[in-house]
Amino acid sequence: MNYHTRRSIGVFILAVCGQTAWSAATQSDAVTRATAHDILKQLIEINTTDSMGSTTVAAQAMAKRLLDAGFPAADVTVIGPNDRKGNMVARYRGKAGSKLRPILIIGHLDVVEARREDWTTDPFKFVEQDGYYYGRGTQDMKDADAIAVTDFIRFKKEGFVPNRDIILALTADEEGGKSNGVDWLLQNHRDLIDAEFVLNPDSGGVSTDHGKPLTVEFEATEKLYADYQVLATNPGGHSSLPKPDNAIYHVADALGVLEKSPFPFELNAVTREYFGQMAKIETDQTAADLRAILATPADPAAIQRLSQDALYNSTMRTTCVATMLSAGHAPNALPQRAEANVNCRIFPGHSQEEIRLSLVHMFNDPKLTVRYRADTGELTDHGSDRKAMVPPPLRTDVMASLRKVAASLWPGAPVLPIMVTGSSDSIYTMYAGIPSYGISGIAIDRDDVRMHGKDERVGIESYYAGVEFYYQFLKALAAGKP
Repeated sequence: MNYHTRRSIGVFILAVCGQTAWSAATQSDAVTRATAHDILKQLIEINTTDSMGSTTVAAQAMAKRLLDAGFPAADVTVIGPNDRKGNMVARYRGKAGSKLRPILIIGHLDVVEARREDWTTDPFKFVEQDGYYYGRGTQDMKDADAIAVTDFIRFKKEGFVPNRDIILALTADEEGGKSNGVDWLLQNHRDLIDAEFVLNPDSGGVSTDHGKPLTVEFEATEKLYADYQVLATNPGGHSSLPKPDNAIYHVADALGVLEKSPFPFELNAVTREYFGQMAKIETDQTAADLRAILATPADPAAIQRLSQDALYNSTMRTTCVATMLSAGHAPNALPQRAEANVNCRIFPGHSQEEIRLSLVHMFNDPKLTVRYRADTGELTDHGSDRKAMVPPPLRTDVMASLRKVAASLWPGAPVLPIMVTGSSDSIYTMYAGIPSYGISGIAIDRDDVRMHGKDERVGIESYYAGVEFYYQFLKALAAGKP
């Protein structure tokens, strides 16, 4: 996943009645809360990293949960390309004879690598502390996976009959690896997940300021992901005879240029609407700067000030950052090879190859090569010419249900479209022709985004509010006439 941004910047004070309504909405019944707790704990404590984990184990555990709740065996499948990369697909049956095509919910089971020595707690132990649940995946995105399974079980116990089938696909390798589950299912078993549209809780969500809701966000578009190898090679030699032509220095110089060379400012329809809405929430200089970047021409000083904020900066342009370094072969030898991985999140309208060429031009060093690194790890001299997906048209039923439930749970917080500054599995469903919407009910404080980082955590009541949100949202969306 992506740095799926679930936060916004701003100061928005809710009325006391709004805060009370939000708190009350988190009080699901005791059985549902216990189920949601146990499922999240189980998922967190199953290692699903690409290096040594298994999404199959997690998929089988979730399948058992649904089977134990009374789902027919024919409607719950665990399938994948090998024994470590399993995906679970479950179908909740709608009204018999319905002419409506299914709704598909996708969520990845895999998580980013986490080292015990980097964390305060064990990343693969579910820890409850100071009002939070800690563990790798509590924000990205085992929380959403657990919510979906919990609400499927809740629907089943109630006997809810939706106006169409609802499919849940919990999948492998969104964060990395060679066996992306959504892509694999589309290529090999599309019949299991074919749908009219997709809900992807890997993006969107509720942005809060010290626990007070600011905005309810949904993904309207997202950036394009790309990795590039920046490589320098050299004959090397004895370290007692240093030469100015050092492979490490070439790569280091290039990364220094990258750090100081932001990509150009850009807007599209989604980000223009987002910044316009945030200008109404922000105060003082920030609000003025947001209005100034929407002017024609945009104010360069306002762009510079807003660029100091990581979220606003990444929403205004393509961003590229060095994420890995490797160099040398011995401590007493000049390096024969040095390389860096540069990770880019590409603004819609630009291709992976276009950005590769931009990096070549930016570095301006014939001693360097810049190659595109595919998800499989394969290196090529040319990136894809494919550009980021075109935003899908906003469905009336999806937006009406979202606004209705958001107004109930987080009154006063505006519903905003966002461009996700990372990327998600929606790229596969969108390119397969299935409109996809990033919608989540998890609230994360604007200063506590820890996905992919140390001591990842989710607020306990935020998690249960997310359980309640998806329960009400799916009911509102799928309770109409078939």
